[in-house]
Amino acid sequence: MTDLDHFALEDTRVTRRYFRKFDTITRHLGRVAGVLEAEGRLSRREVEVLARYLLGLTLTFKALAHKYHFSGRWTHAGKLNFDRVESGFPVFSELMTMANDALQAERHLRQMPVAEELKDQMVRTIVGEQEIPTKLQFALSQRLYYEELARGGLFWARNDPDAIWLGNEGTRRRFLLHWAVYDSQINLPQVYLMEVEDTGRVGLPKDERRWPEVQGHLMAQAVAGLKLLTIARGFDQDFDDLHPKRLRRFHIGPMYSHAFTRQAGPLREVLKVAQAPEGEDWALVWTEEELMSESATREKSGWFGTVERQVFALDPFGGQGAESGATRTSRAIILPQRPFQALAELQPPGFGDVRKFVVSPGGRVLDYR
Repeated sequence: MTDLDHFALEDTRVTRRYFRKFDTITRHLGRVAGVLEAEGRLSRREVEVLARYLLGLTLTFKALAHKYHFSGRWTHAGKLNFDRVESGFPVFSELMTMANDALQAERHLRQMPVAEELKDQMVRTIVGEQEIPTKLQFALSQRLYYEELARGGLFWARNDPDAIWLGNEGTRRRFLLHWAVYDSQINLPQVYLMEVEDTGRVGLPKDERRWPEVQGHLMAQAVAGLKLLTIARGFDQDFDDLHPKRLRRFHIGPMYSHAFTRQAGPLREVLKVAQAPEGEDWALVWTEEELMSESATREKSGWFGTVERQVFALDPFGGQGAESGATRTSRAIILPQRPFQALAELQPPGFGDVRKFVVSPGGRVLDYR
């Protein structure tokens, strides 16, 4: 990834179109998760976890939309930088800047007029001075940006691990660990879910020694380039009383748009042929990697002890086979009806086993395999 892959949106109209597009896309993601729950691919608890991150992603885009609402119309409005060659998403530095702004949001809000006061000043400027109150409009957009940051709940560059108790199996406690990152190399959000069995003396989230170590370990390994097998084995080796039974990683994106992005590959041609109207010129890739433990062995630890280690199942028929470092990988694309029709007509190679979630203007999600 180089700076040449990044593109700054300098026009107000284009910037607002970009954010409207992502507002549409993120609303559909929750519906796709609902389809996966209905068919048993995701549990209710897992859908709730994913929904929390997807809502956070929606709020992140909402905040950025406020921040750059006047790009191109006001000198100090700034310009959104996004990765138009690979991901179609804002670049990682945008989220880092947003996280820094969040730390100072309360101070900014104390120093700014409240929204109602800014709106009153706008009316007085329009009626009394017969001018467009661009400066006041920009101030309001920044006020709304900092209000969104102060509310919290956004998808940050780092979303530290949390734990949900799933019950006990005999003397073992079962937890669902979840965390997420905005990967700095590929500029994409990724969500991780790990089911672990805990044989420690104190339940993991209440263990003042292990829990910070686990959080630090998982965040350090949350890198798109690492295989799930590498992550799971490293965790298994580092924590003798925590046993990873299932690890999943959800890649949200890339986003393709004939109007905005410049990726290579068949989807670019599909969107070109589709000539979809504004709001329907997009396709989003959704990829799930899964690694399962198929058994456990005992290995020597110290002079007299033994510890449990997991044996992970690797898919020998998954295209890349064991090279993928996963038990299975499933790929899907989410797209409106017009691009789907173009995809069905062109039938580009490599899409036969890709699941298609087609969204209608009314919000329905239709599933095509």
